[in-house]
Amino acid sequence: MPHIRATITGPDMPADVRRTLAEGLTGLAVSALGKSGARTIVHLDLVPADRYYVGGKPLTGAARDAHLEVSITAGTNSAAEKAAFITEAHAFLSGLLGPLARGGVALHELHPESYGYQGITQFDHYRHA
Repeated sequence: MPHIRATITGPDMPADVRRTLAEGLTGLAVSALGKSGARTIVHLDLVPADRYYVGGKPLTGAARDAHLEVSITAGTNSAAEKAAFITEAHAFLSGLLGPLARGGVALHELHPESYGYQGITQFDHYRHA
């Protein structure tokens, strides 16, 4: 059950671009990490450029940036799968949004006994699957 939080500059992003972001990031969770699309959550956090700082300075003009924080269950992906996700996510974001000031991706691996949803830990989910 990956939870993908995408912080992106551009609060006025059109609905079709937001939808493409959500669909594309879900697709990457499926293709690169082998996750279930139906269990993937994408949370878009669109912020004004003057509230997003790189190198201690706010982005200005048409500059764009994006940062992904992705929660996944620890031990469910190889180093190669995680590296592929990071590479493909950056390519997807810069392809859709244009050049990025930094373009970061963080994969947070959470222990299956302390991560879950609908009242069921990932440990129990995998044990009963």
